[in-house]
Amino acid sequence: MGIRAGAVGAGLAFMSVFAVGCSDEPRTVEPPEQQEPGPPLGNEVPPESPPLPPGEDGTPPAPVPDEETEPGPDEPQRAGPWPVEAMLDYTQRFGTGTPQSVGLDEGLNLWLLDGGRIGVLRPGDTAPTWSSGIGQARQPFGRESLAIGSTVICGGEAGRAYVGYRAAEMKRAAGISQRTYIPGPGEDDYTPERYAEYQKGDLDAVRLQPDGSVVLEEHIWRTTGLPNAGKQLGIHNTNDLHYEEDRSILNCARVTRGPHRGDLYVTTNHGVTRIQGLTYNSHRHPGWYLITEKPDGTKAESLQCPPMYGLGIAKNGDVLVANEQMLGVLVPSSRLEDWDRENTWAGPTPWTFKGFNEALNGQAADDYWRAFEQTASGRYYLGSAEFGVWAMTPRSRSAGNWSKLAGLPSERILSLKATDDGALYIGTQGAGLWRLEPDGVTLAQVPQVAGQSVLQLVYEPTVTPSMLLVLTDQGLTVLRGP
Repeated sequence: MGIRAGAVGAGLAFMSVFAVGCSDEPRTVEPPEQQEPGPPLGNEVPPESPPLPPGEDGTPPAPVPDEETEPGPDEPQRAGPWPVEAMLDYTQRFGTGTPQSVGLDEGLNLWLLDGGRIGVLRPGDTAPTWSSGIGQARQPFGRESLAIGSTVICGGEAGRAYVGYRAAEMKRAAGISQRTYIPGPGEDDYTPERYAEYQKGDLDAVRLQPDGSVVLEEHIWRTTGLPNAGKQLGIHNTNDLHYEEDRSILNCARVTRGPHRGDLYVTTNHGVTRIQGLTYNSHRHPGWYLITEKPDGTKAESLQCPPMYGLGIAKNGDVLVANEQMLGVLVPSSRLEDWDRENTWAGPTPWTFKGFNEALNGQAADDYWRAFEQTASGRYYLGSAEFGVWAMTPRSRSAGNWSKLAGLPSERILSLKATDDGALYIGTQGAGLWRLEPDGVTLAQVPQVAGQSVLQLVYEPTVTPSMLLVLTDQGLTVLRGP
């Protein structure tokens, strides 16, 4: 087990945990009178985070392109097989319909997810080929089934995609204190019914066939952790398989360039998991302890690690994550085994930022982050489902300078995407697609994109012109060249 705890500001304790589960108690919406650091747990970080190298105004420098972020011999720019019109409605041209999620694989096959159906539009096709009843969708969706429903799709290597599913929260079992704890065969309190919970939700890898159809390649289960070796139990805690914490896939992103090109990140109801091929390592999350006082005067602590929807890959390869209350920036190493080795500001996969938006809400209140991006200027942007778009520049490792973006007609943000021309595309719920220019001030709607709610933005920078997939409630539009 590995726990790293530290205090950030007065009366706040946050930490990252990857071998124990979050509290089963409901999360507090309003903060109590005082939140105190938890008890010493070993290998702790200093109470006050050392500041970042100061700038004149506290703004970090923009990412500097280097050999890892610029196309190398193994990453040639290519024209790609798709039309190069500046803007093209794929729903009208190719009949892609109104899917819930889309993705491109390394071969530039376009993947579509619509409930229990998976569609593929291959280069040269005039319409997608749809397949149904695959993997976790082979049973009707429901709380007692393999999944409540499908969530997202992301491309992988050429001809492969990953499909995420949502599972019901586990119920507490008699004799088991942790709701997410599952005893195995031969252990106390083992039951086949509870053990079967491992098979629900999670992630399928699917394969494209020569005729355009799709088949299940494998339900993801291979891990880097020795305690899990050989056990086909889906995605769960890598360090201790007893904790079935990552049951619902909420977002996904494929790394499109740099030394980690091809890696996949998925966010879940608990954290962010890294995947290479068919092998995963779970999970990292910016969490914190809520300390409350019981009537008898003793103190109780509950780990707060709410669902994580916000996910972005910076141009330099940093992994940007945001759950309902906190956000963080992780630097991945070259080794998948290192992903869950939590040592906060140090170690092989350190956080370079971990904090919350103190200008918006208290630590215990939800900010409903749905998207997290870094533009070419180096500035971070977060989109909230309730509170609009916020710009942030770190002033230390755990605190930032925050400002709300003015001028948007909707506070409900579903998606963001930074593009190589320095712009930020903003997907709203109810007011369509907007573009923030590289100056960080000029804001304008993109009226040619059909639809009022922008569900997803997917960027493919390896083709010339680059591709921005804009999925709305009216279908799919592709912009070339941003």
